[in-house]
This record gives sequence, structure tokens and C-alpha cells, in this order.
Amino acid sequence: MTDKTLIEQTAREYIEKLVLTSEPLKPKWNRENYIFHKQSKWNYMDSCIIRSLFMFGKEEYVDYAVKFTDNYVDECGNIPTMNIADYNLDNICGGINLIKLYELTGKERYRHAYEWLYNEQLKNHPRLKCGSFWHKAIYPNQMWLDGAFMVLPFMAMYGKIKNDSSIINDALSQMMNIRRYMRDDKTGLYYHGYNETRDMIWADKETGLSPQFWLRSNGWLCAGLTDLYEITENKEIGEMLKEHLTALSRYVTDEGMLLQLPARTDLAGNYPETSGSLLFAYGALKGYNLGIADRKMADIGEKVLVTVTKKYTDRSGDIPVLKNICLMGGLGGVNNRDGSAEYYLSERIVENEAKGIAPYLMATAVLMRNG
Repeated sequence: MTDKTLIEQTAREYIEKLVLTSEPLKPKWNRENYIFHKQSKWNYMDSCIIRSLFMFGKEEYVDYAVKFTDNYVDECGNIPTMNIADYNLDNICGGINLIKLYELTGKERYRHAYEWLYNEQLKNHPRLKCGSFWHKAIYPNQMWLDGAFMVLPFMAMYGKIKNDSSIINDALSQMMNIRRYMRDDKTGLYYHGYNETRDMIWADKETGLSPQFWLRSNGWLCAGLTDLYEITENKEIGEMLKEHLTALSRYVTDEGMLLQLPARTDLAGNYPETSGSLLFAYGALKGYNLGIADRKMADIGEKVLVTVTKKYTDRSGDIPVLKNICLMGGLGGVNNRDGSAEYYLSERIVENEAKGIAPYLMATAVLMRNG
């Protein structure tokens, strides 16, 4: 069996044995719900899994996406488990799914829902003085890398639907703010958070930046740049993507992985983390597909995907088990997360969680398309 065949087979088993068999209100991939005894609600982890299904182009997968989404979006296009007042950028992640479902089914509930996300949340979302969105209402005056994927591609897609260049330009401007304020010139990597007012426990008093380069946040940026370029074909975004892929690729280990803290190879306890590695692989493979990355970069992305499949996936049981997934990562909040290396290495490591499985499926879908 070739490596590509093994990857495709593993992805198919994930979809058919774990995703499609999940009850929409009790998805097996949402480990946060199980670990912390949360009630299911509209969230970005589930949205990432559903988004990955569309990439395979199979009617059965789309049928499941409809079934799943209809448990969270009512016939009027309301999302009862989502609170606009949270001003949580993560909640916008599912907007692209709603657009795709409306295009595929013509059901008005989906159009009303994505219109609601834009008109009720994003139009009123609090912003930093530089024009970028706060990450959440509970994180005032803060820009996090995660938002590059959670909201900016949706904004650009919505702007195209509305034929409104101001919305697209807003998304592009916010992405360039990330580069302007959060990129480290020496490594080319990005800090996880930026605090405009410099009053958070984790923020440097001079720069407002958090202290470490966290892998998954850099992965979200990689995927967000990739999707934003695909939608807009904006030259500056393409250049930023190529630059970021190059920077991350320098930290890919000989084994073919990126570390939880990619630039801290000297740090005891630092470990190969799969979700962020796979988001990089997605960007490298799709970047090649879009003409931004070269064949060498695509080969690095494929090597990461092969390594994750062969060394960090247990295929001995009925369902593959993806390992080394950092469950959560953030800054500040009720636990006063200080953004230190010790903090990131203390976060729980889990298996078969959406933040790892979704990028695995996304990267595989692109690999299959690239041939």
C-alpha cells in the first residue's frame, strides 16, 4: 500500500466510522464536551469537521452535513445555542458551511443564518483602534491569530456574494494587521496574541505581544491565509501565505513534524503536536494547488501528513486514533493563562479530537485533489 493510499484509507475510516456514525448532539469528535461535561452547542470544532466533509464532494457526506447543521439552525435561520453578545469570533467559523449548504440545497434557513452572523454580530463586533475585531467580548482589545481562520474567509466569501468590495477589503485589512502587529521579523513566526492596551497579564508592556509562538495558532493563520487567498486571489495575501509557509517549514523536524512550541527545540517536554502540524500541511498542499507554494513545499506538507498517519495514528482498532492533539490553548481568562512556555506545555493532550481530525481530513482532501 502506498503512503497516499494509506492516508486516503485512514481519512475514509475517520469519516465513515467516527463522523457519520456520530449523533449530531453528541459528536464523538468533540472531546471538550465529554471531558468538561458540556452541553452541545454551535461551536467552531464541529464546524471544522463539517467544513472538511464538503471538500470530498460526496453526496453522503453533504447529507450528513445537512442533518448535523439542522440540529443547530432552526427553520427560521436562528442558532438558539449561540449568543451574539459573546462577540466570539470562533462562532463565525461555521458561516462558510451555511453558505455552502444554501448553495447546495437552496434552503432559506441557511441564508438567513449566515446573514444573521454578519448583520447581527460582525457589523456590531467591537474592534481595536487599528480596525481589527476583538477575539471575544471577554478578551477586550485583543487580537488572536485564531481569528484569521475563524472569521476572515467567511467575511470575504460573504462580500463576494453581496458584491461588496468594502467587506472584502475589511477582511484583507484585518489579515494585514496580523502581519503588521504580530509577526516576529527574526523567525517569521507569529505570536499568539496582541493586546493593544498592554494591560493583560501575558502582554509585553512595550509590544503588547504574548511571549511565545504557539503552533496551532500559527496553523490557524496558515489555513486562514490559504482560504482567504483562494476566495480573493489577493496578491498581498498570497505573498503573506508563501512567507508564512516558508517560516514554518524551517521548523519541521527531520521526522516530519512541528513542535507545540516550534521555535523552542531546546525545551524539555516540548513535543510533536499533530493539529498544528496538519494545519501547516493543509496550507502547504493547498498553497501548491493554488499556485502559491512550489513542489518542494508541497512535498514537506505531504511528509507531515505521512508522518502523522504512520507514527501518530494508531490503526490497530476499528477506528483510527489520532494522537498528540493539544486540547486547548489561550491567553488570560479566568485561569490567568500567562502565555509562557510552561503554560502551553501544561495543556492537556488528547486523542481523536476535532481540532486534529478536521485538519487531517482537510489536508487529505487536498492531497487527493493534487494527485
